[in-house]
Amino acid sequence: MLKKLLILIVFAAVYLHFYPEPKLINWFEKQKNNIFTNVSKATDTKVRLRAEKIFTDLKDNFNSFSEEEIEQLKKITVSRDSVNDFYLKYCKEKHSNPIIHHTNVDKICHTIDNYQSLL
Repeated sequence: MLKKLLILIVFAAVYLHFYPEPKLINWFEKQKNNIFTNVSKATDTKVRLRAEKIFTDLKDNFNSFSEEEIEQLKKITVSRDSVNDFYLKYCKEKHSNPIIHHTNVDKICHTIDNYQSLL
């Protein structure tokens, strides 16, 4: 059974290599990305940064944050993905944040920098 499945996969790969179909290739890429994402999540070692850690590390600086900025920070620190998205957009690409003041964005970026290897 496994041998037949392997032969089928090889046949499909050879066929798609010589006769590519754009819709099928797009579908295949989406499925491949979904599988990689699911496998990555399933095999995660959990030795990762808890997103709330950034929020707790910044609590000492909350006197310089407005209420609206703190609410935005709560939304940012909901998950590692949202922290990583924030980091890429506002720390790496240096976009301006419409809600958080640039000095506070710098504080958040500095805190995330401390844990970047764990994201």
